[in-house]
Amino acid sequence: MEDYLYKLRHSTTHVMAQAVQELFPGTHLTIGPPVEDGFYYDFYTEHHFTPEDLEKIEKRMRQIAEGNHPFVMSTHNSDEARKFWGDRGEKFKVEIIDDLKAPTVTYCTHSTFTDLCRGNHTESTKDIRHFKLLKIAGSYWRGDEKREQLQRIYGTAWPSKKELDDYLARLEEAKKRDHRDLGQKLNLFSIQQETVGPGLIFWHPKGAMVRHLVESYLKDTLLKEGYDFVYTPHIARLDLWKISGHWDYYRENMFSPIEIENQPYMLKPMNCPGHIQIFNARLHSYRELPIRLAEFGTVYRFERSGVMHGLMRVRGFTQDDAHIFCRMDQIESECVHLLKLTLQILQAFGFDRYDIKLSTRPEKFTGTPEAWDIAEGALRKALEALNLKYEIDPGEGVFYGPKIDLKIKDSLNREWQCSTVQVDFNLPQKFGVTYRDNNSKDVNAVMIHRALLGSMERFMGVLIEHYGGAFPLWLSPVQVKILTIAEVQSEYAKGIADKLKAENFRVEVDDRTEKINAKVREGTMEKVPYLAVVGEKEREKGEVSVRKRDGTSLGVMSVEAFIEMLRKENAGKLVH
Repeated sequence: MEDYLYKLRHSTTHVMAQAVQELFPGTHLTIGPPVEDGFYYDFYTEHHFTPEDLEKIEKRMRQIAEGNHPFVMSTHNSDEARKFWGDRGEKFKVEIIDDLKAPTVTYCTHSTFTDLCRGNHTESTKDIRHFKLLKIAGSYWRGDEKREQLQRIYGTAWPSKKELDDYLARLEEAKKRDHRDLGQKLNLFSIQQETVGPGLIFWHPKGAMVRHLVESYLKDTLLKEGYDFVYTPHIARLDLWKISGHWDYYRENMFSPIEIENQPYMLKPMNCPGHIQIFNARLHSYRELPIRLAEFGTVYRFERSGVMHGLMRVRGFTQDDAHIFCRMDQIESECVHLLKLTLQILQAFGFDRYDIKLSTRPEKFTGTPEAWDIAEGALRKALEALNLKYEIDPGEGVFYGPKIDLKIKDSLNREWQCSTVQVDFNLPQKFGVTYRDNNSKDVNAVMIHRALLGSMERFMGVLIEHYGGAFPLWLSPVQVKILTIAEVQSEYAKGIADKLKAENFRVEVDDRTEKINAKVREGTMEKVPYLAVVGEKEREKGEVSVRKRDGTSLGVMSVEAFIEMLRKENAGKLVH
């Protein structure tokens, strides 16, 4: 099925490109690959595509598809191909041919349209029936902002109408859960792009409370698991990043140096060199290992304006970072410990479905093949010890060591890369990270990088969308809102609030002179888990009328019974 979906979506991009060039003469072709759940094509044109244009393009695509045109592959000499595409003014295709540096290239032709293509299509256009063009976005040729600006048209295609309808329904649900919209509606966070700059997050009180709850749960858990928390500076001399290799290999993602007293400093893009400085501040015996250093460390990376996206892609973010310094023979046990911890924490936040990949040695690597074999074997054994299903991702390890990546699935079955465990031989060698073994010799430690949630910003974005802003009780910034029917119940409502606060519940009182229906509607829109209405009868009897945010009425109960109900649910944590 996956191969057929690839062929179907690949074929649909060709039909879309034909329709675009016919409807908008002078449009130049670049590339148009299938992607997860759909496809896109990048065009170079002076015309600015609109949503109305998408409707016209779709209509023409259906006409082309109904023609039942076969997709025909052909091979051509590269010199002839340069002339063929050059004569048509398709400079991007000529550049692709030059980059390939191959004696021949292949074309795909259907109807009157030809594109430079490696193949893998359906038999003919008759298979292209259930598709939808979704949106228009900007891009740059080769992803380089110094090159030509392109217009990208996204679409999706499916084998049946039901699959297409189901996918479009999921998209509509995803729009309702968009963390950027919910962040504004629920007053969680903002990005002050004009006054401060893009990709820098301001956490408002309610968003800051959710983040505090996430971090507090994580911190308490890590302390119980033998971690030591540290703090490291946000800037360091450029020399540190040269030793680590970031200056050579990661410079384009770092901000420009800052000059302080004639010395260049850098905003840190990673926390690892700082944790190494703490480890190296004194000598360590093999008996002390493993040493687990953790930090909610804020880092800064220069993301291009075109790729930033709400909380998911930002320029300043906080990682739930930790580095474990251990011996080679401890890698397996540490990874078992890490995987157990990761699953425990993800499940606490409501994520119990995931895919796991083990990435192995790439062609270019540091360290010895023997050390890699030991590390890969240890990671594999750790996964198998916990009976976790995983796939091998051959050659996709980072240059300094193998890794395990865990992709969680949210309530819409979307995958998010959050947790990672990476074994590193490189930085310990560069920085002389050693311990004294049982023969009083200095031996390089192994360093395990790990992030359980990834960045706090990105995880918060995932969390908002997973719950659609309706957080479980223990994570809700406001857990209870007490609503008065008349002014005379104000003191009674405040007394209930005091009792709830004494039990560490987060509560607000709405004793405005608004009508009760308006207050209920507002509390529901704010996605407060419980609304407690108090009128004169409730005040006289020491009761509250309770309703859930989904509109379910729990009836009238005593204040004590209400508090006990909240206690039980809060203790369960996973109860929505």
